[in-house]
Amino acid sequence: MGLSGTLPPNFNRLSKLSNLGFQRNNFTGSLPTFSGLSDLVYAYLNDNAFDSIPSDFFVGLTSIQALALDNNPLNATTGWTLPTELQNSKQLINLSMIHCNLVGQLPDFLATFESLNELKLSFNQLTGGIPAAFANSMVRVLWLNGQEPGLSGSISPISSMIYSRQLWLHGNHFTGVIPDIGNLTSLRELNLNGNQLVGVIPPSLATMDLVKLDLNNNQLMGPIPKFKLTNVTYDHNNFCQSVPGAPCSPDVTSLLAVLASVDYPSNLVSQWSGNDPCSLPWVGISCDGQSKITRIILPNRGLNGTLSPSVSTLESLLEIKLGGNNLSGPIPDSLTALKSLKLLDLSHNNFEPPSPKFRSNVRVVLDGNPLFAGGTVSPPPSPGTISPPGYQPSPEQPAPPHVAPPYVKPPFSPVPSQDGQPENGFNRSKLIIIVAAVAGGAFIFLLVIVVALCVCKRKKRRKRTTEAPLSVVVHPKDPLDPQNAVKVTISSTATGNSIETGNSFWSGNSSGLLSSRTLYSGNAISVQILRKVTDNFAPENELGRGGFGVVYRGMRSIPCHFYTQKLLQ
Repeated sequence: MGLSGTLPPNFNRLSKLSNLGFQRNNFTGSLPTFSGLSDLVYAYLNDNAFDSIPSDFFVGLTSIQALALDNNPLNATTGWTLPTELQNSKQLINLSMIHCNLVGQLPDFLATFESLNELKLSFNQLTGGIPAAFANSMVRVLWLNGQEPGLSGSISPISSMIYSRQLWLHGNHFTGVIPDIGNLTSLRELNLNGNQLVGVIPPSLATMDLVKLDLNNNQLMGPIPKFKLTNVTYDHNNFCQSVPGAPCSPDVTSLLAVLASVDYPSNLVSQWSGNDPCSLPWVGISCDGQSKITRIILPNRGLNGTLSPSVSTLESLLEIKLGGNNLSGPIPDSLTALKSLKLLDLSHNNFEPPSPKFRSNVRVVLDGNPLFAGGTVSPPPSPGTISPPGYQPSPEQPAPPHVAPPYVKPPFSPVPSQDGQPENGFNRSKLIIIVAAVAGGAFIFLLVIVVALCVCKRKKRRKRTTEAPLSVVVHPKDPLDPQNAVKVTISSTATGNSIETGNSFWSGNSSGLLSSRTLYSGNAISVQILRKVTDNFAPENELGRGGFGVVYRGMRSIPCHFYTQKLLQ
C-alpha cells in the first residue's frame, strides 16, 4: 500500500485487535510492543523497515496463529533472540522471521508446538545445531537455510520428522552423514546444498518420491545411486565414479567402511576421493608396485569410533598403525585372516579385551589401552621383516605438508592429554634403553678395572719371581753324557712354569715351596758370572762339598744361558 512513518508506542491499547496486515510497506522506527494483545490471531509486519523490536513484544500473545516479521532490519547492530515468552504462543501455525537479524540458537520449544506447520527462519545469524527435540516435531515446512555464520552439527533429527514436506537446510555447515530418511513418505523437497555432509548416499534416498533433491557442494563419497526422480543434482562431491549406478572398487569400498567406523574425520574425507587409493595416494595409505594396499598408517589423527572388520578384506596389508587415537570396542577377529600382516599397532586407544589370537610372526602392540591392564606387547617378529613402530609415514607414502608431525609417544597415562587424546609415545621404552645402556656401561667399566688389577697383580708376581733369590749348583761334566755337557741347577722359592730357551731347558715344580731349574749346555760359563752370583765364592754362600768340588748358592738373577766348560776345566 506504500504506507510509511512509524507506529505509535501505545499500539497495544487495541486490546481487541485480532488481525493486523501491515506487510510490504515503508514503516520505520521501532516496532511497538504487542504485549497484552491476547486476541491477536494474525500479524503480518513483514517487508518494512522497522529497525528495533522491544523485549516484551511477544508477552501475552496467546492466540497468535500467524506471525511474520520477514525482511526488517531489527536490531541490526546486535541482533535479537527469540524470547522464552514466545513458548506460550502454542496456537502458532505459521512463524516466519526471514532475514530479520535473529541470533543465537534455535529454541527447543518451537519443536513442541503441535499445531506449528511452517517455520521459516532463513537468512539470519543462527548458530548451533538442530535440537534433538525436532525429531518429534509436527513441522511440515522447515526453512533454516542461509544462516551466517551457519548452523552446524548433524542433521539426524530430520530422520524422524515424518510430517515434513519441505526441508531447506542449504547454505550452512552441517556435518556428518545423510541419515536414512526413507520413512519420510510425505517429503517432497530436500535441499542440502552447500554443507559439509560426508559418507555414502543412503540407498533409500534414491527410491523416494521426491520432487526436488539438491546435494551439490558437499563431501559425499562412494557410488552415485540411480535416482528415481529426475530433478536431482549432486555436483562437486567426492564420489568414486561419475556414472550413476557404477560401483566403487573393492579396496575403496573397504576403506570407506573404515572411514565410516571412525565417523568420517574431515582431515581424511578431503583427501580420500576417486576410485584408486594408489594412483594419487590417499593420506595414510601405502601401496606396493602392483597397486595393492600394504599399509594403513593413521596414528595420532584424533580418530573416534571403532575399527571396522572391513580392514580384513585388504588382503595385502603388512602394517596397520592406529596408535594414539580414541578408538574403542573390540578388536575384530577377522584381522587374524590377514596372511601378510606383520604389525598391528593399536597402542594408546580404548580397545576392549580379549585380543584375537594372531600368528606368532605378527607383532601386536596394545600398550596404553586401559582395559588391557596396562597394555601388552606380543613378541617381535624376526629381524628385518618390519620396521619398528615409530609412526613415520611409509617410504612408499611420503607425508604431505598438512599431515600431523610424526607420532612420538610420551609415557603412558590413562589421563587424556591437552588435545583430548590419550598421551602416547615410546618414552618408557627409551627409559628402559637408557637404563640398560648405563648398566651395561657400568658393567664394562668394572670389568676393565678387574682385568687391570689382575694384570698388575700378575706383573708384580712375575717381578717377584724374577727377583727371588736363586741357588746355583754347578755340576761337573758327566763322562757318560754324549754331548759332554755341564749341569747347572738353579733353585728358588718361586713357582715357575717350564721354559725352554735356546739350548737350555728349565723345569719347575708346582709345589710353590721350592722350584729347581736345570740347565744343560755344551758351552762354557764365564768365571765372572759365577763370581757375581756367588759373591766371589763367599764362604757364606757355600752349601757343601762333594767329590767333584764345592757347591755354592747364587743370590742374584743370572742369565738363562750358562757356559761353564772353561771354568770347570
